[in-house]
Amino acid sequence: MRKFVLIAFVLLIGMQTEAQVKVSPGLRGGLNVSTLTNIDDNSSKTDFYVGGLVNIKFNKFFSVQPEINYSRQGDEGRYFENGRYYSEKYELNYITLGAVAKFNFGGGGFHLLAGPSLDLKVSDNYVNTNPEDFDLSFVGGVGYTLPNGLTFEARLKQGLIDIYGYNGYDYDNNGYYYNDVILNQVFQIGISYTFKTK
Repeated sequence: MRKFVLIAFVLLIGMQTEAQVKVSPGLRGGLNVSTLTNIDDNSSKTDFYVGGLVNIKFNKFFSVQPEINYSRQGDEGRYFENGRYYSEKYELNYITLGAVAKFNFGGGGFHLLAGPSLDLKVSDNYVNTNPEDFDLSFVGGVGYTLPNGLTFEARLKQGLIDIYGYNGYDYDNNGYYYNDVILNQVFQIGISYTFKTK
């Protein structure tokens, strides 16, 4: 009899835990301030990102949020030609597939977030070179969610793969050691809204 009561208790707890999981779809968008690391005379480029999300809330402290976004990245380069300096915006545009874990302090609106992202390049404006077709990134940030489902967030997205596929460990013909890989780096400020579900 005790075993039966114990099994029934475990099943009851499991059912209650499952019932607490809330799945809410939503939309997100905001401002990208992007750059490419280890390039001389470049500066950041301002653009945007937009996409959708599904927030899977396990309890008031923790949720996982898969996301799909269109993200316009790159940087603004500077070059010298015919006795003067010119600037040009270099476009690297991605469809990003990611998921962040969100940790809510005290079960309230303030949260930390972190997670991976797979970025698939959909277009670029490079003429003489061909950047890689994908990137792997790590995302970290902070945010605050209002009771109505509106969220304000600031994120840093760090690319992990050189845009030209260089691994940072090879030598050129002169025996020179390269270690300055060119990585995507994006600061994002944005808002999202999750729709309330029953």
